[in-house]
Amino acid sequence: MFPSEVTDFFKTQKTPFYYYDLDVLNATLSEIKKHGISKGFRVHFALKANNQPKILKMIKKAGMGADCVSGGEIQRAIDTGFTPDEIAFAGVGKSDEEMELGLQHDIFCFNCESPQELEVLNELAGKSEKKARIALRLNPNVEANTHKYITTGLSENKFGINASDLDKVLEKLPELENLELIGIHFHIGSQIEKFTPFEELCRKANALNDHIEDKGFKLSVINVGGGFGINYAHPNDNSVPDFERFFGLFEKGIKLKDHQQLHFELGRSVVGQCGSLITKVLFTKYGQTKNFAIVDAGMTELIRPALYQAAHRIDVLTSSKARKEYDVVGPICESSDTFRKDISIPEVERGDLIAIRSAGAYGEVMRSAYNLREANPTVYSDEVK
Repeated sequence: MFPSEVTDFFKTQKTPFYYYDLDVLNATLSEIKKHGISKGFRVHFALKANNQPKILKMIKKAGMGADCVSGGEIQRAIDTGFTPDEIAFAGVGKSDEEMELGLQHDIFCFNCESPQELEVLNELAGKSEKKARIALRLNPNVEANTHKYITTGLSENKFGINASDLDKVLEKLPELENLELIGIHFHIGSQIEKFTPFEELCRKANALNDHIEDKGFKLSVINVGGGFGINYAHPNDNSVPDFERFFGLFEKGIKLKDHQQLHFELGRSVVGQCGSLITKVLFTKYGQTKNFAIVDAGMTELIRPALYQAAHRIDVLTSSKARKEYDVVGPICESSDTFRKDISIPEVERGDLIAIRSAGAYGEVMRSAYNLREANPTVYSDEVK
């Protein structure tokens, strides 16, 4: 929960707005440095999770690189202080203009996902008189046991190069003289809560690493992606994920060769718990079987519950009354504009403030202007007076 002085400050702000607790972010970055970066691992932050400049500058200062999936994210990374040699460019559908931007800045690596992408990048690099460093994104066919919309490592997913196509790609690479293969890349999904999928990834990554090196290629980068989940139900008790166990699993499970470095692309686990969406109760409605708390935030501010059926913890900040069950819903004319159904919270009335927790990842970045809704300024904990 938030201290009273923070809640009092919230009352002076126009809702809805995103709030970031920078102490939680700093504690998270400290654990990543301790258990990951200090061991020589290269950790890139996935800008798709959060692209707020203030947060990116803190992440950069902590020693992390940038994982980008668009030209806009590459530019944002550069604008916030990341150097090109810290930027990896992933994504199944890179446009020519986006690849040209990466080539122009001579970024660290393009994570390539299909044979045709390799051919196009080779052509563009030749026109630019550049040599593009690449990692092959391989599809290890690992079940991540997460929501079907955010699993990315199965053979029927659109992502990555399937094992059956790998040898053909390797045979073709020597002809693509404007590309330099430096590594292999994996990403099996997002919000992975169990460690078994990561253990399976290690086994398959080791086999593929050996196979490619046996073909005569020398890989310096083994990139296992991200996907490490957070605890949405109990953010107060689990504000920082168990990075010691996470990094330790890969330290033990990935069999690096002497010339190789282990890379990660973390997003949600870095910023998820530091962000909350603060919203105000507009109205309450009491029916025969349902009670509704109608708030001024909607799926336009946080689409995850509508899109993924995600369940965020909801804290009432300005009421200590007896608990009552509500559907907490937004103002958008869509039945999917619902944050939680049948949730027990302190009884609320018009004007009460609510915090929708664990919204620091895939929250503000996915905000839309549907219904011509305007965005209110972001608030950071160091601004609380």
